[in-house]
Amino acid sequence: MFLGDIRAGDLGVFRLSRHPSLPSMDIFVDETQKNRRYEKVCYLGEGQFANVFLARDLQRGGCLVAIKKVKAGPRWVLADGMNLSAIREVKLLREIEHPNIMGLQDVFSQDFGICLVFEFMESDLEAVIQDASIVLTPANIKSLSLQLLKGVEYLHAQWILHRDLKPNNLFLSPQGVVKIGDFGLARHFAASPSRPMTHQVATRWYRAPELFYGCTQYGVGIDLWAVGCIIAEFLLRVPLFPADCDLSQLAKIFEVTGTPDATVWPDVARLQTYLTFEPRPPVPFSQIFTAAGDDLIALLYTLLSLDPDQRGTATSALASPYFKNRPLPTPESQLPRPKLSHSVAGTLQQHQHQRQVVAPLDPVALLDADDLPPTPPMKRARAV
Repeated sequence: MFLGDIRAGDLGVFRLSRHPSLPSMDIFVDETQKNRRYEKVCYLGEGQFANVFLARDLQRGGCLVAIKKVKAGPRWVLADGMNLSAIREVKLLREIEHPNIMGLQDVFSQDFGICLVFEFMESDLEAVIQDASIVLTPANIKSLSLQLLKGVEYLHAQWILHRDLKPNNLFLSPQGVVKIGDFGLARHFAASPSRPMTHQVATRWYRAPELFYGCTQYGVGIDLWAVGCIIAEFLLRVPLFPADCDLSQLAKIFEVTGTPDATVWPDVARLQTYLTFEPRPPVPFSQIFTAAGDDLIALLYTLLSLDPDQRGTATSALASPYFKNRPLPTPESQLPRPKLSHSVAGTLQQHQHQRQVVAPLDPVALLDADDLPPTPPMKRARAV
């Protein structure tokens, strides 16, 4: 898939062409109309590439939405000031629809930037994992893992790699539905990779080992490695491979999996930045995941195989005996969910009170954060 010419037009309209031979697509509309549709409630926080706001959709009865205003930056900005990561995210999200994928509700331009509108999610799976008051039972873990893999299976069936799966990119709806979000690093791939892709993707703790070795022709294995890390984190309630630099990250992985050789990863020595480590034997997963049954341990061995060709597919993972054996997955509506953070809950309560005693906020001021009261930012990614 190719990103073609992106050019600004009148009324904030931009046109995106997938390929010179394909028709272009309007993806933005009159920004003035959009700015007046959404009423700012509060600032939620920021990530590396975007600020996030809570807002009300005035055309839909004031329902809550999250608006992601993408930052401009020299690495990601195109010639006319648009953000390449956001353009890619918009294009991909407009092509896909699945219960376990965070759907894009709206998109508009503002001040030469891009604003993406999503359903507001009160929690992500990082919050679930870190909430000591929540007990993740085997049935809960199975339900979360099942939903995650269904979303990943759908993406791969559409020839899309997410390339940044991690707990705080996985959201939990009030109905207990897991939704994969943040597609800024996602891209299409081919069944037989021929064009090189960057290996500088995925958050470090969830990055597959071949990427550290400079692999530029990869496939679904990098997402499946991340899924394995996430399921392991459900069990341990802490990351499986935490490290603070790339070299120590590989060392941390090999402490668990053992160091690779031609018997377990035939092509490893051919990777462009391959280097050797002191030989280590693998640690039996049964010693690490003491609460996991044999069926789940077998699935983790597959997902966390050093050789990406041995990780299978999301479809084969869903066919694992683990998902057929008891206990059955917890129904989505019964999954535990953390309470809304105190900062957001307090801001919502304050905003509701203000709406009762003073005139409503000016919708035009939606994304001007300068006048916002100080609010603790949402959690940042814990590794880069």
